[in-house]
Amino acid sequence: MTVVIPVYNPGPYLQDCIDSLLRQSLPPEEFEAIFVDDGSTDDSPARLDALAAEHPHMRVIHQGNSGWSGKPRNVGVAHACGEYVFFVDNDDYLGDEALERMYKYAKEHGSDVVVGKMAGKGRGVPRELFRKNHPDATLGKTPLIDSLTPHKMFRKAFLDAHGLRFPEGRRRLEDHVFVTAAYFAAQKVSVLSNYICYYHVRRDDSSNAAYQQIDWRKYFANLSEALDIVEANTEPGPLRDKLHRRWYRVEMIERLRGSRLLRMPEVDRRALFDEVHRLSAERFAPGVAAGMAPAQRIVSRLVQAGRLDDLIRLAEWEEDIHNHVRLDDLGWHDGALQFAVTAELRTTGEPMTFTHRGGRDLLTPPLTAEALAALSPDDLDSTMRLAQTKVDVVLRAKSTSAEHFVPATSAIARYPVGASDVRAYAATMTDSTDTEPVSGETFRPVVTCEAHIDIPSVVASTPLSSGIWDVVARISCCGWTKDARIGAVKTVKAAERCIPAIVGEPARMVTPHWTDRGNLSIEVGEQCTVKRDMLVPAEPVLVGPHPGFVVTLPLRILTTQARSGAVMRLLHEGTDRTIDLPAELSSAVAGGASNSTLTVKVTDRLDPGRYSVAIRLAGTTTKPATPPTSATPARAGDGTASLSAATIDAGFIGLTATLTVPEDAGMPVVDVLAPPGDPDGFLTGHAELMARFLRTRRRLARRVRKTLGLPPVSRRGRT
Repeated sequence: MTVVIPVYNPGPYLQDCIDSLLRQSLPPEEFEAIFVDDGSTDDSPARLDALAAEHPHMRVIHQGNSGWSGKPRNVGVAHACGEYVFFVDNDDYLGDEALERMYKYAKEHGSDVVVGKMAGKGRGVPRELFRKNHPDATLGKTPLIDSLTPHKMFRKAFLDAHGLRFPEGRRRLEDHVFVTAAYFAAQKVSVLSNYICYYHVRRDDSSNAAYQQIDWRKYFANLSEALDIVEANTEPGPLRDKLHRRWYRVEMIERLRGSRLLRMPEVDRRALFDEVHRLSAERFAPGVAAGMAPAQRIVSRLVQAGRLDDLIRLAEWEEDIHNHVRLDDLGWHDGALQFAVTAELRTTGEPMTFTHRGGRDLLTPPLTAEALAALSPDDLDSTMRLAQTKVDVVLRAKSTSAEHFVPATSAIARYPVGASDVRAYAATMTDSTDTEPVSGETFRPVVTCEAHIDIPSVVASTPLSSGIWDVVARISCCGWTKDARIGAVKTVKAAERCIPAIVGEPARMVTPHWTDRGNLSIEVGEQCTVKRDMLVPAEPVLVGPHPGFVVTLPLRILTTQARSGAVMRLLHEGTDRTIDLPAELSSAVAGGASNSTLTVKVTDRLDPGRYSVAIRLAGTTTKPATPPTSATPARAGDGTASLSAATIDAGFIGLTATLTVPEDAGMPVVDVLAPPGDPDGFLTGHAELMARFLRTRRRLARRVRKTLGLPPVSRRGRT
């Protein structure tokens, strides 16, 4: 395989690309990387020459600046020796197994083109296309046309046989022309969606050619070349309209909506509007706009009517549209985290509404009478799209922005405006209630969604990778797709059930938790980046003589079965010596709720003093314990001696408990710092609010003590 990377002044972004190539699971002897330096003026040429000198499978070609990416890509293809060619931009990077997986997938299916799943870091990428694998994707049956960037793998003989090369020179959308032609020429295009192959990165600077000032007339002249390819390969009708709709929607209509239009300089706004107004009449059949969602049809009609001022008013209304989502319930069932949410679109603080009239559900945007007169009932008709409204639940990696859909089911209901409490209104409805819409009635659509996250099989029956994953609700309704973090608005019941669990084989720690803003995130693995209150406020049990006694700790964590392999670590607070003891985790009930108990037998006599307690519940850790810095060696059989920082590094979780061994022959005692009484359930239902209050109180106390010249409170002296 050959990877072709056009390079022009990438600065520090180049290193991520290089590193990802060096990390590939495909052996170096099975692929080459060709960097085509297009006249860079930074230090990239020297860095690439040094890279090529060290790694034989890395090659560098230097050439004068061509002004765009087309020529360097073509030069790379001309020098490619691989069976397949994969195009990568110099500021993006690959998943570690991308080349190996894509090549294997291409050979399995005899593909001319392979489209690997993408993740966008500050950039938009296709979503629907990557819901599942498509071994034989077609333009008619899959949303393949949504993916027009060049970041794909092409069979070299296929490119040569059809003379497929990128348009060269200083121009736009050369990738659209190339990819569209390839889609029509290919015998088989395959989409690999069960692994993130490509990370598409938005740069913080404006050096990338795509971020330079746009001449709209030239831009749409280049776009017309892609439209010409579609017309040369299709007959007038539904397929041509579907393909043309992609450019009309993405490159034209979406630029004239919401914040994108409002943030555009006035001169550019007028130039863009004039070009779209001209092309909408010249290039697109009526079926192109007719197949769009209502929100986009309205913009299209206002463009055709020449009403830029009304478009701006519409954009000001659209800018505030957001997804209001409430977490209704949360809990572990059969080893999966399940939850229910309610979502709806809102704008200016109020639910978005529709009107039922003439047997149709109509969108009624806040436009002037003259603008509304330019719209037909067909433009406003939302009946079909409302019925298709849904909520997807997405896990998004905090470190990489990788996304995965999780299984979810949605249901939509309509509630008359004036029903202040949707849940109370729904409770009054029965199977025999007449729920047919009333003509002239204004209503709000509300979506309920149930989802479950099975950690061991989230991604195509493979486990979710370790790290922190944000939980996002994505509502799709009538031309709006809006994301919202789940959890900021939640019921008390949902807040109470957010507890960790041990799942899967091998066992893995999974910790759902609330962020500082109250949103739901999930930590997979024992990185210990999340603060956990693991102890149930119940008395620990200590039975037997010393040595030989057994400690049983009640833990706020779920497990579906008894598990060995857990470890309790005792840290002597006077000497920083540690003792690791094997432990067993088993399911239990405490306080009327499912929890677990950790059981440890202490067979050796412990030195007198107080010990801090930490635990490791799953069998894997993120990194080994830090080597001991104390000059005093550990006692034989005690395990590894280390400081408390190493305890955290080793994947151990500190508990709010201590074990005290008396100087005399008395029995050791376990002390647990329990939360204060909560007879009214206030702390349980408002845990995040209380946490914020306590953090603010501590910061204020420190400032007051500093102002008064008082010494700080010693944290070590606290009990």
